Amino acid sequence: MKYLIFSDIHGNLEAFEALLGFIKRKKIDKYLFLGDIVGYGASPNEAIQTLKQLRPIYAVRGNHDKAVSGYEPLEAFNPVAASAIQWTKKNISKKSLNYLYRLKKGPLIIDKNITICHGAPFDEDYYIFGDFDAAEAFYYIKTPICFFGHTHFPVIYKLKNNMIEGLLVQGKRKSIKLEKNIKYLINPGSIGQPRDRNPSLSFAIFDSKLMQIIFFRIQYDVEKAKKKIINANLPPTLAERLSLGI
Repeated sequence: MKYLIFSDIHGNLEAFEALLGFIKRKKIDKYLFLGDIVGYGASPNEAIQTLKQLRPIYAVRGNHDKAVSGYEPLEAFNPVAASAIQWTKKNISKKSLNYLYRLKKGPLIIDKNITICHGAPFDEDYYIFGDFDAAEAFYYIKTPICFFGHTHFPVIYKLKNNMIEGLLVQGKRKSIKLEKNIKYLINPGSIGQPRDRNPSLSFAIFDSKLMQIIFFRIQYDVEKAKKKIINANLPPTLAERLSLGI
């Protein structure tokens, strides 16, 4: 079975549509979305409506999804992020808002092999940024694989012989064979706002039969996404960072 693993769209319709155009050439059996459909970008309603068309999809909420829904206080965000959340609250449709309300809190067990979450399996808002964070997260994982988002960095951690190995995934295409009896924490990176100094959107496809995961980076119309942000009177830094991948 092939799973599309993707996260952190953040209202970037141009990046999301580029992803969907690419996977038309792939056979995807299930879609696993790791949270944050909205925030930062200028197309929250369009992004939500596009996500709803994917079947079958398993999704968890992100911290920006929670904030727009009213479940998370704005004090937890920096001023630029808070400004984008306030803009999204004013511009989101009732139908889209209802969808955000219904998103499940992670972690969510998909099957005997896979768990998904936004931040970490013990705290949906926690950032896994290194081996120490991964060590705590592994303690809570009940399945061999846990896919997570939130950091916007494509990375894979594995727990083997009580040792943790971390790898920041780089390049346009990276294939990794997963080992048996090993636990994995895997972040596919971000669709709408990559932060590893590579503006190309990032995602992964997991083949459970081959026990293989492939990370992809593909380009999209960054300038169009930037123009939408500027025209919407969102903070200009949100547009500029898309070109820089930060």
